[in-house]
Amino acid sequence: MSSPSVSQPESAAPAGADGTASDTAAEVLRRQAAGLVRDLRELADPEGLAARVDPIGLGGALGEAAKSLATSPGAVLRAGFGFGLDSAKAVAVAASRAVGGTATGPASLPEKDKRYGDPAWEGNAWYYLARQEHALLADRLTELSQAAQVSPVARRKLDWLVGQTIEALAPANAVATNPAWPKKIVDTGGQNVVRGARNMLRDAVQNRGMPRQTTPGQYVVGKDLAVTSGQVIYRNRLIELIQYEPQTEKVHEIPLLMSPPWINKYYIMDLAPEKSLVEWAVRHGHTVFMISYRNPDSALADVTMSDYLLEGPIAALDVVREVTGQDEVNVAGLCLGGTLSSATTAWLHARGDQRVHSLTLMNTLLDFTGPGQLGVFTDEKTVDRLERTMRRDGYLPASSMKTTFDLLRATDLVWNYVVNDWMLGEDPRPFDMLSWNADSTRMPAAMQTEYLRTLYLDNQFAEGKLELAGERLDVADILTDSYVVCAESDHIAPWRSVYTGAAKIGGTVRFVLSNSGHIAGVVNPPSPKSRHWYGESDQLPASSDDWREDAAEQRASWWEDWTPWIAERAGKQVPAPTRVGSEAHPPLEPAPGRYVFAG
Repeated sequence: MSSPSVSQPESAAPAGADGTASDTAAEVLRRQAAGLVRDLRELADPEGLAARVDPIGLGGALGEAAKSLATSPGAVLRAGFGFGLDSAKAVAVAASRAVGGTATGPASLPEKDKRYGDPAWEGNAWYYLARQEHALLADRLTELSQAAQVSPVARRKLDWLVGQTIEALAPANAVATNPAWPKKIVDTGGQNVVRGARNMLRDAVQNRGMPRQTTPGQYVVGKDLAVTSGQVIYRNRLIELIQYEPQTEKVHEIPLLMSPPWINKYYIMDLAPEKSLVEWAVRHGHTVFMISYRNPDSALADVTMSDYLLEGPIAALDVVREVTGQDEVNVAGLCLGGTLSSATTAWLHARGDQRVHSLTLMNTLLDFTGPGQLGVFTDEKTVDRLERTMRRDGYLPASSMKTTFDLLRATDLVWNYVVNDWMLGEDPRPFDMLSWNADSTRMPAAMQTEYLRTLYLDNQFAEGKLELAGERLDVADILTDSYVVCAESDHIAPWRSVYTGAAKIGGTVRFVLSNSGHIAGVVNPPSPKSRHWYGESDQLPASSDDWREDAAEQRASWWEDWTPWIAERAGKQVPAPTRVGSEAHPPLEPAPGRYVFAG
């Protein structure tokens, strides 16, 4: 049977959206006052202090490693002596190069690293030595780390910390060991030093000490980004629903609902002209709807995953079906939005509701046994500490989310801008994807804790134990045709982990591997650089390695592969609608709506 509608009146103002409701203001003040009291108590509590000072438990991992290495002094001595001997060799090689020699140092240097493209890294003895010494140090730190016998949780943290340390110490990041700095001084007459110091001071004050990746105002939402024409036709306390205007005379009869992650703003799926998956789908004859999540504040601290399911995809599906008159809807979800879309499909199946006609999942984890680098932040103790930090305000700050994801790609998203902004004194180059990345959102405390515990810690969805909104959910209960795409360089949803979850889906699955990373793998319009791999059968082998071995390569974007797949599941062609919305759900305001602007 069909599930009951949970839609709220479209014209109703969301609680707390205008900041004038006295009960909401009182709740916020009460929560902040209680949070202040808890803060004072936690400062006197060792665990509370640890949550503030070391939120991800690196100290514990270092302690385990130190204890282990203390019982194995041989490993420490070997690493130390080995580094000393190789370092002396590197100095000798650098000295010979200073007088015209061509000897090769003891460290193996990667051939392709854009940071070291300047010929000075090879031709200048000092810079060559700096790179050699860094590579030798990296090898010894890794050797010591691997020699330490630690728990699996500590291993993830230790490996991550060693990697961060190696990247931080890279010679490209320091003025004394990067040839670009003195060259820039000559080129600018020293102005880069003044501008770099100004940028560093600005970022210390305005950007929590992190280098700025974008210049505010370079891209404007609604003008440069999120510009596909449409209207907001529904709003509740968690979402706005956008319906996009048709751009073809005929459209497929089965509509398409896009479900973005609420961990970021929705418009990564409608980034910019010619880079918009929304625009692509509309131009290929789909009636497209988009969920735009509200940026939560303290008033939504107690919102749960069940609330997100009912007031997000379920509410949106109710509206889409009413507006279009269609019983079935195709759903396309990205990352966390894909996980929720999958849970929604399983939840509807548990109630005998088959309204989801097909499911498209982009870089979506369903099985969390291999969370990749995010595993550093998702162990039991770290989640406990995170829960403590969210108590005061009732949410995880947007800055925390952004910093976490930036550190997962520190070379590109942190140190690259240390060099560009602080060392060279340049402004960041315009980049639409990074403008979106900087537009972060908060996460409600209850939902964030529940999400981490049920999925990352307990893997309940893949094991058929996840309970949301009164139903027990299992990935195997997803019986619709599914299109699962992931990216080969994804560091947030590793493609092999995505494969593990996709293989548990109950219906037929077309599994596609795209080039690039977590975001660029989705924002992947047709270009000469695009390529993807796919299997000939919808029956997935048990092993991702077996699938990859047999997968065929196509030098095209996965968008071009998805287009005929979704068309086959979108019904016949019918005249395009002459209006957006319906009498029950009339247009409220033009896209991109108001929730996307909430800071």
